[in-house]
Amino acid sequence: MSAANVVRLQTAAMRATATTRITVEALDKRFKNATADVVAVDNVSFEVKQGEFVALLGPSGCGKSTILNMVAGLLPKSGGRIRIDADEVVHGAINRKVGYVFQRDTVFPWRTVEANIGYGLEIAGIAKPVRAEKVARAIATAGLAGFEKSFPRQLSGGMRQRVALMRTLIMEPEILLMDEPFGALDTHTKLEMHKTLLEIWERERQTVLFVTHDLGEALTLSSRIILLSARPGRLKEDFAVPFDRPRDPVALRGSEEFSRLYSHIWNSLGEEFRRTKA
Repeated sequence: MSAANVVRLQTAAMRATATTRITVEALDKRFKNATADVVAVDNVSFEVKQGEFVALLGPSGCGKSTILNMVAGLLPKSGGRIRIDADEVVHGAINRKVGYVFQRDTVFPWRTVEANIGYGLEIAGIAKPVRAEKVARAIATAGLAGFEKSFPRQLSGGMRQRVALMRTLIMEPEILLMDEPFGALDTHTKLEMHKTLLEIWERERQTVLFVTHDLGEALTLSSRIILLSARPGRLKEDFAVPFDRPRDPVALRGSEEFSRLYSHIWNSLGEEFRRTKA
């Protein structure tokens, strides 16, 4: 039996015994426009287990971000159910277990790096000495030492995104929802962010649901890839990603195993890109 198959079996065994953190059942979303209802998401069901890193992958417009926003409670669903642990997700309700990282860095331009990262702790009323210690650790983790007093305008795009990531992670969410957070970055910076995120996830093992349209990114980061069809978004396939951890994003992309799985999934994803153009 190949090493990849061994890893795949071990992963399946761990999933079977792990606690389910996110449950999506028969999820639908319809938007009204001037003339008709637009079906964005159609009858999507999946689960995310404790400690899994799951990527939602698909072409633009397939409903990936819409699903994520419904899981976060930021958008009402049209049908189906969403649960986090045993609790039904309610539109507009705040779930302290969940952290959200947006597509854009969303840092406050008038606050320094340390003030941005510590914002959530400040709002939560955490004592200043404790807050300062946590912020210092977060800055060191993100490789931002020396930029504590810098403002966002003085940072690169990748550095601003690290600030946004650490502002979420410092609140210690059990579940992390990420909506194409590295999509606007150049390839080199994106790989650096992959390395940072993987190092943090290897240590903390949050449950992650990560939206991307980049197959290489999904393979680099995730344990599973949920592939959605072109609009209306339906669950097309669910792929295990059997690569060993910890992962080196650069070395992994140069491996034969990466190339084989990339080609396999690309055949299915490419069909959906063609459907989108059609």
